[in-house]
Amino acid sequence: MYPLAPSSSFRSHALSIPEQIRALEKLAQIDAELKDLQDKLAQERATLDGLKSGIAKLDDKLSTDRVALAAMDKTRGELIQDVRNMTQQLEHSRDKLGRSRTEREANAAQRELEELRKLVRDREEEIGKLTADADASRQQIEATEADHKKLVDDLAARQGNINSKLSEVGVRAQAKQVERDSAAKAIPPQLYRRYDMIRSKRGTALAQTTEGTCNACHMSLPPQLFHRLRREPIIEQCPSCNRLIYFLAAQGVAASDAES
Repeated sequence: MYPLAPSSSFRSHALSIPEQIRALEKLAQIDAELKDLQDKLAQERATLDGLKSGIAKLDDKLSTDRVALAAMDKTRGELIQDVRNMTQQLEHSRDKLGRSRTEREANAAQRELEELRKLVRDREEEIGKLTADADASRQQIEATEADHKKLVDDLAARQGNINSKLSEVGVRAQAKQVERDSAAKAIPPQLYRRYDMIRSKRGTALAQTTEGTCNACHMSLPPQLFHRLRREPIIEQCPSCNRLIYFLAAQGVAASDAES
């Protein structure tokens, strides 16, 4: 497919341009497979981290809600004790009213009774509100505890399988990385550095053209560049996406489609 008379800025005394293209194609395929493995690792880790994060958030929520409930129960207990004490004071005030000998004494005892009754009513209203709030808080804690248990059970059921997948995919990724390192050594250093720089920015570094359009960014190539790519085996860069680009004849595209 490629003539053996290289004419390009990307040259090597060891490899012809067609051989460099084949080496780049092999490296690009390995990179695609390695990215797929890395994506799988990231997905499994995200699943595991998501479950653990969810449990941690519920732990924090339960801790906060339990502290708040304890505070409400403490305040409610103090208010109940206040009502008991004021009830005793009420009995004392009634006795005082009954023993009153003058109108002045009776009026004073009556005012004391009314003030105590109001205080008792106010405390009882606060107790009622706190009781309702505490009951709602307990229901919320029970619901959170149920959600927490569900996540813990889910983690226990899935963690072994996820860890197994992580180990398996991790081994495959390591092996693929070794294969990549070997494939990279077959490429001239200058060309490899350019490839790796583009890949780090674009995700992929290699593109082909068959009819004058870059198959990576789908932008048309300048006619002069396309004619050069068709005329001789060279590796250039797409002016639009900066990927390394070379000419691939139509039958080559068809063969690649058939294989995939």
